[in-house]
Amino acid sequence: MGRLTRAISKDGSVLAIAADTTDIAAAIEHYHVTSAVVTAAVGRLATAASMMGVLLKGEKDTLTLRLNGDGPIGAIIAVSDSKGNVKAYPLNPVVELPLNEKGKLDVAGAVGKNGYLSVIRDLGLKDPYVGQTPIVSGEIAEDITHYFATSEQTPTVCALGVLVNPNLTVKAAGGFLVQLLPYADDGAIDVLEENIKDLPPISTMIAEGKRPDEICNILLNGLEPEILDESMVSYHCDCNRERVERALISLGKDQLEEIIREDHGTEVSCHFCNKKYRFNEQELTDLLHRATR
Repeated sequence: MGRLTRAISKDGSVLAIAADTTDIAAAIEHYHVTSAVVTAAVGRLATAASMMGVLLKGEKDTLTLRLNGDGPIGAIIAVSDSKGNVKAYPLNPVVELPLNEKGKLDVAGAVGKNGYLSVIRDLGLKDPYVGQTPIVSGEIAEDITHYFATSEQTPTVCALGVLVNPNLTVKAAGGFLVQLLPYADDGAIDVLEENIKDLPPISTMIAEGKRPDEICNILLNGLEPEILDESMVSYHCDCNRERVERALISLGKDQLEEIIREDHGTEVSCHFCNKKYRFNEQELTDLLHRATR
């Protein structure tokens, strides 16, 4: 399982969240059999979703990040609950690109630099809250930072990283968010900038054994950090047969009748965990009766 820590400066003006999501990124590679650059991209988005998820207020609230770029990955979706547990999938799990000019996986090239980042918060109300901002780099962390600045007017620093081994397994993954709250003064901002300017990549810090609480203390050094809470986070898909049944019923009478008539059954695969749900002709007929009540 991964680990996530939230901390705040003593005066309450700066919030920091750090997460080790190595196991989550490894689960993404396992479930979706992703190429290295796709593992890095989806792992970054899932890490961001996990950290943003713990900012939700309601226990049953959920947060969805959808990145629609013009790169070869296509859309990437990550969904988090309020505890930071997350599930994710890419439209295209295998993309092969040369390394970028820095000799690293070309996440921006895979995602694309034209498109949108959508943030969807389901707070149990009639309609979810949806915010959308243009992609600014395709590196994902910069796009998350831009979203907070423009859509929520919250100055934020975001770092995300995934180190992939030559055999495509995940060596390390993680991220951090630092947010300035409305009453942060210039002194706190100066300290924060000094703390961040020479930090190594977050994936390197995780690979070297830094824990999320240690990373939070580094980020808030000089601001008398206080740990708010620590939690275990994991890749968690909450699909079940009942949900799939509701999805099939939502297809409507005509489409269900067509499936029964032409295929005499169907198999539905979950995008997030690839679990398969099989329905024979009689089971589909029962669902058809429920759809027409």
